[in-house]
Amino acid sequence: MTKVLDAISGGAAQSWQMDNRFKTMVNGEFDFGFAVDLMIKDLKIALDHSKDLGIKLPSTKSVLQNYKKLSTLGDGQLDTSSLIKLLEY
Repeated sequence: MTKVLDAISGGAAQSWQMDNRFKTMVNGEFDFGFAVDLMIKDLKIALDHSKDLGIKLPSTKSVLQNYKKLSTLGDGQLDTSSLIKLLEY
């Protein structure tokens, strides 16, 4: 796991999430932070507002669909980093 962390954190994919949550994500610990269902609510608000402004946000739509998948699978109360779980399904 250390080699994977070193490879990811030293490259272009480096981020706060990977630096601080990598171990919990790999260990399947998603019981803290901002919940998936709350993220779904906020992404819907952002997309609704973007329509009013005539802005297309295809990446945001894609992320929303993935969070909806998690919620449908019963993971709506997990932390948003649980998005990694979709790699398991």
